[in-house]
Amino acid sequence: MQVLFVCTGNTCRSPMAEGYLKKQNIKGLNVQSRGLFADGSTVSINSRIVTSEIGIDISEHISRQFTTKDLEADLIICLSQNHYNMLLSVGADKNKLMVLGDGISDPYDQDITVYRKCLFEIINAIDLLIDNGVFTNFSICEAQLSDAQQISNIETECFSEPWSQNAIIESLNAGSTFFVAKIDNKVIGYIGVNTVLDEGYINNIAVTAEFRHLGIGRGLLNRLIRFSLQKKLAFLSLEVRVSNKTAISLYETFEFKNMGTRRNFYKNPTEDAIIMTRRFDYSNENS
Repeated sequence: MQVLFVCTGNTCRSPMAEGYLKKQNIKGLNVQSRGLFADGSTVSINSRIVTSEIGIDISEHISRQFTTKDLEADLIICLSQNHYNMLLSVGADKNKLMVLGDGISDPYDQDITVYRKCLFEIINAIDLLIDNGVFTNFSICEAQLSDAQQISNIETECFSEPWSQNAIIESLNAGSTFFVAKIDNKVIGYIGVNTVLDEGYINNIAVTAEFRHLGIGRGLLNRLIRFSLQKKLAFLSLEVRVSNKTAISLYETFEFKNMGTRRNFYKNPTEDAIIMTRRFDYSNENS
């Protein structure tokens, strides 16, 4: 899928949106941005700074003018209603045209706090599109008790010591949070977390074999990271088998670090676990 973000000059809003969606590494997604009145300028300094604060580098971005060729994109996401109306007037297909959120106000030539607010709005709006399955064939939502049986079925498929349906229900009732990936109301993957004060402990993450290698595990982890930030958790921690190199690599891309080993943590077969933790930094929130 080719996704195109469109704003006015392609130096502030649309480059930040492009950079954030690219960082999600959604399989099969080609993300670019354009400006209706772009002139080849470099990205604005404040846009570069605020995206760098969340680990995104857009410093090499050069604004590019929207052309009729860009109307061929599969999805054109406008940063305001005015951009949407202008593209409609030049023949854009209404069925592949949308406004991001309720429209994102232009931070151009304002101070860095306005840019941080703008980026926050962009992130929230893109995250909602991700959860609703706009960029994939699956959606992600918080699990309900009615999902417990399907979660248990995936546990049985994926783990030698699976949680039962009753154990999952008890965990949900006790305050644990699960997020599930679904296609047509079928649970195809899930992730669960227990929180204690400002600490988060991931219990399990699994995707049914039929739907692996489609970015579902990455999507679930991304959703849990956002949950952790919303809850102001200090960290997320988990255990993973030392032999599970694929999972370890995935966690590392989400900035989880190796914090040590638990000897003989797993059974059937017996194996050590690596403790991996991601810590969160809120130091830029009030600046």
